[in-house]
Amino acid sequence: MARVTVEDCVDKVENRFELVLLASHRARMLSSGAQPLVTRDRDKNPVVALREIADERLSPGDLKEDFIHSLQKFVEVDEPEPEAVPRLLGAQAAPSVSEVDDSDVSFDRMSEEDLLRGLDGLVPPSETDDED
Repeated sequence: MARVTVEDCVDKVENRFELVLLASHRARMLSSGAQPLVTRDRDKNPVVALREIADERLSPGDLKEDFIHSLQKFVEVDEPEPEAVPRLLGAQAAPSVSEVDDSDVSFDRMSEEDLLRGLDGLVPPSETDDED
């Protein structure tokens, strides 16, 4: 029965080696407690996995992504890099890049309520007749 199932799966997954990897990953998922998507009919997990792929109950692309995710040991999170805030220099000559020390730059934190209170306190500019 497994041979017929492999022949049915070849048109779903082009590469037989990739088919073996995906079916073995799904068989491991079934043995760890995942619910089969087809009737078991006293078949073992690899045969059930191949039948699921043949019946297109599982997308080979989704199964491949799940397989890759299961092999990853470290998931890289893209976090924005901290940006250096340039200091405003008055009448001084601009120092070279190696002389600039941004370690003393600090930022004020403000809550949303404080910001809204500050915006409420702003007065719109008055219209003047200076535009003559």
